[in-house]
Amino acid sequence: MAVNGRRPTKSSPWLTYNGATINLLALSASLISRLNDSEMVTTISDDMFAPDVIRDPFRYYGRIRDEDPVHWNELYQLWVITRHDDLVWLARNHQQFSNSVWKNDPLPAYPAIYDSDQELYDFMRDYRGNQLVQFDRPEHLEMRKVVHSYFTPKSMEEWRPLVKSAIKELLDAAEEKGDVDLMRDLAVPLPVLVIAEMMGVPESERPHIRRLAEKLLHAGRGEPDRMRIVAEGMQGMLDYVNPMVDERINRPKDDFISVLASGEKSGVFTRQQVLVNTSLLLVAGHETTINLICNGALALMNNRSQWDLLKTDTQGLMVRATEEALRYDPPVKSIQRMATENVEIRGKVLKKEDRLRWFTPSANRDPNKFEDPDTFDITRWPNPHVAFGAGVHHCLGATIARVEGQEVFTALAERYPNLEAKDRNTEYQESLTFRSVKSLPVSLD
Repeated sequence: MAVNGRRPTKSSPWLTYNGATINLLALSASLISRLNDSEMVTTISDDMFAPDVIRDPFRYYGRIRDEDPVHWNELYQLWVITRHDDLVWLARNHQQFSNSVWKNDPLPAYPAIYDSDQELYDFMRDYRGNQLVQFDRPEHLEMRKVVHSYFTPKSMEEWRPLVKSAIKELLDAAEEKGDVDLMRDLAVPLPVLVIAEMMGVPESERPHIRRLAEKLLHAGRGEPDRMRIVAEGMQGMLDYVNPMVDERINRPKDDFISVLASGEKSGVFTRQQVLVNTSLLLVAGHETTINLICNGALALMNNRSQWDLLKTDTQGLMVRATEEALRYDPPVKSIQRMATENVEIRGKVLKKEDRLRWFTPSANRDPNKFEDPDTFDITRWPNPHVAFGAGVHHCLGATIARVEGQEVFTALAERYPNLEAKDRNTEYQESLTFRSVKSLPVSLD
């Protein structure tokens, strides 16, 4: 290349261009540096609802974990936290990272909603802001004390016979139809049945509860019109549960609504908080268990050596198999918090009132915490996954979810040694909160 009549040589890296003398080596270094900087900024897309991210969050969030573990997402104006140790530290450091996001977040909805739905968004904020998981200490501690005795491991273990019986009945019915979808025929009705029993809902009204749950789950999705669907679900829950609470206050029963009603009588809960915490049980105990069953069954079917191993000793391996399912493809994708003050993490400053989300799929496959993290291994032990969170907000329903997962994987392995997924291209819901398949058709032989 000749510029202004001069061709640079090895001995002369300088050239004159329009009267200016330029050092080619310095220019090259500068261009390379800018290209590298540009690549770091542009190659990690901030669209967390992109089809490839929804389909494979492990690759996307794993890359962020490796390259920029405390990542500022410009599109949604929030910090993305992806390493296991950081997630545990954040979850346990509840003083600096508030769970009271819906009440105190000053920023607008993300992803964006229609301007005309702002009133519905405010309704959702008030509704969810009154759920016990949205409170920090000391209020959260007092609320949790009311319901904790209902969810002890011992009391949840007492539900195992019901779970086993329900699984058998559901699988028997599915076999009779011939066309079996594990999500539709097992994963969906099982937790609805259990939660309905916990709430004291009559069998005839359980389909109505399921429809309300489906509407509530739109809160974590990306459609701009989602507020109308969510608000319908929330109002439906308020209308349905309120007369049940009136009855339980006067005539308590051995169910979860009676426990919440006792909290209202003692002054810990308001009536609104009793109502919205019933829907919290419905969503938290419903969608997460569906996802555990479907994601775990899919992992077993896609890893035949582990499926064959489980079949050799279902009783001995069901606990570790369930824990590995929770680690490998967790039912909850992300949890949000809000910084209460300026906090520095890995050289980044999270400012007061900044939003942040930690992402369980990347934390559960952090190579700094797990050996061969991308390998599904049902003998893995210990297994310090964070599928149920950590710290003071550790999931209350973790034990019953585990019971349901253990019994489902045991029943499938014992009844269907050749179980296979019919569709290798599994589709997932466009959700930031949950890792949910849309369907799971299977072949029993």
